[in-house]
Amino acid sequence: MTPVPGGPATGPATGPADGPADGPGVDPDVTAADLRDRRESFREQAPVLAAVSLGGVLGASARYGAGLVWPSRPTGFPWTTFGINVLGCLLMGVLITLISDRPTLGRLVRPFLGTGVLGGFTTFSTYAVDIRRLVELGQVPTAIAYLAGTLTAATAAAWAGATVVRRARPRPGPPPTAAPVGTAGTAGATP
Repeated sequence: MTPVPGGPATGPATGPADGPADGPGVDPDVTAADLRDRRESFREQAPVLAAVSLGGVLGASARYGAGLVWPSRPTGFPWTTFGINVLGCLLMGVLITLISDRPTLGRLVRPFLGTGVLGGFTTFSTYAVDIRRLVELGQVPTAIAYLAGTLTAATAAAWAGATVVRRARPRPGPPPTAAPVGTAGTAGATP
């Protein structure tokens, strides 16, 4: 057996039972079976990755467009980011509630719309940068209002979206009642 470069100085190096995956320079603990499993896993996950990526491009483009249409003043309340995050959370509440009722919906709907579109649309990283920028500019009251207001409004919006969907669902009617005993089939009959 050949010692592994950089491995322990004592004892021979031993590889996996079915041998190293791909000759010298490859981790001796990685087998050909490991590589096959990784390729298969990638094949299974590639459509999900593509759905998230495409959705992210669409969501981020919509957010960017909103920022161009409704720019915020550097020292003012970041209304555009606030509105984007609150709207995104409202839509996420709607989406997740709708999807939870439809397990047969395609497996790419949630990654595309939830993680991709809405994940790309909402921007909690910009939210954090906006807070820091406001503090650095001495706008501490505005930063605190933005911090608390966004958390409160976004949480309330997600709850409201889910609640609206739940309440809008058709409710099952009362169970049918059985006809009283002795009256079935007697309509119009004379005693």
